[in-house]
Amino acid sequence: KDIDIVFHLAALIAIPFSYHSPDTYIDTNIKGTLNVLQAGRDLGTEKILVTSTSEVYGTAQFVPITELHPRQPQSPYSASKIGADCIAESFYRSFNLPVTIVRPFNTYGPRMRLNDGRALPAFIGQALRGEDLTVFGDGSQTRSFCYVADLVEGIYRLLLSDYAQPVNMGNPDEISLKDFAEEIIQLTGTQQKIVYKPLPTDDPKQRQPDITKARELLGWQPSIGRKEGLKITFDYFKSLPAEELYKLPKEFSKVVK
Repeated sequence: KDIDIVFHLAALIAIPFSYHSPDTYIDTNIKGTLNVLQAGRDLGTEKILVTSTSEVYGTAQFVPITELHPRQPQSPYSASKIGADCIAESFYRSFNLPVTIVRPFNTYGPRMRLNDGRALPAFIGQALRGEDLTVFGDGSQTRSFCYVADLVEGIYRLLLSDYAQPVNMGNPDEISLKDFAEEIIQLTGTQQKIVYKPLPTDDPKQRQPDITKARELLGWQPSIGRKEGLKITFDYFKSLPAEELYKLPKEFSKVVK
């Protein structure tokens, strides 16, 4: 009892693995969120913060992406996170549970897993292993990367507010994946080349957040540029033992059949 805040940051992530075992993603992301919300309701928790994801927006119908953008379940992972969002919103409306939803866009930083299917750790891992960097399609699709310390600051400010609707948090500074791969090669000082593979149907062309709401409500915007954040992140990965560069996160080894 007497719980002030619950941070529900847990989820089974990574789009590629969700196709192998969608039931595990539904159990973890939807049922897990339901368990947290029910416990929070029963214990009289003062506030629950639920982390959503920009993946709920699917392929952008317009950019920058506002919180009013339609939600589109393009993969089992995004469907599970949309379900978690809907349950959180229903507990706010049905039980007056003080739920706050934050939607991060491509957060990165030290202690990421290299083999979880996301572009940034994938590129760095390939570079450190001496592999060519894999870009899907022609590499013109864009991403907007937000350093983790900026996200933490945004979450803190959101918790101090009374706002209860979803809030986008990310860095609007876009870069194409082709240019980003070249940036990683330059950063790591390796000699790999970029190889191109067919574009998956669920790979969004743009993923640029509109953070107007966070700016106006919270006075928040990212302060750490990509060059600075990548240097910190790369230095962390470079310090890992060699075996860590190949390890599959243990939760994914369970879902890949």
